[in-house]
Amino acid sequence: MTKKVLLIATAALALGACNKSPKIDAKNATPAEVAQQVRESGADQSTVRPGLWQSKVTIEKFEVPGMPPEMAGRMKAMMAENQPHDFETCLTAEDVKRPKEDFFAGKKNECRYENFTMGGGKIDATMHCGKGNTMQMAGTYSPDSYQMQTSMKAAPDRRDAGSGMQMQMRIESRRVGECSAKQG
Repeated sequence: MTKKVLLIATAALALGACNKSPKIDAKNATPAEVAQQVRESGADQSTVRPGLWQSKVTIEKFEVPGMPPEMAGRMKAMMAENQPHDFETCLTAEDVKRPKEDFFAGKKNECRYENFTMGGGKIDATMHCGKGNTMQMAGTYSPDSYQMQTSMKAAPDRRDAGSGMQMQMRIESRRVGECSAKQG
């Protein structure tokens, strides 16, 4: 899960570039339209750098409305015990290339950015997928580090009262060097 979270954040940052890049400001756009704006701006030419990254993902909130209180207490205790410490991940040049347009949209291509703003070392985006699923990202970035707050909200399935979910997490990551031959 930790590499997947890091790759998702990296893919979001791959839609922009270093602080010298043009500003990207999209509203009510598909992921493909945002990716096209990034390509046209030239921002996809300099993303986070490949190499060995040290990261920390902190889950700040995880709620499932309708979950029995005793189960919610056990889940929160388990999540607190399993909060990751710093971990290292090797990001290859292939990992940091801009994602395919369906990376965030999923195979059904049912996502739209309400807004996607990136430039000057800052990112702010809100994406809606399907019926009632929302992801928000806000943070700062450079080729060698990024910090991002994300929140995700999954709408409950009308057939299952306990199926909705809300999660907030903080991702802090920095490049610490080159990958070893074993890691690459």
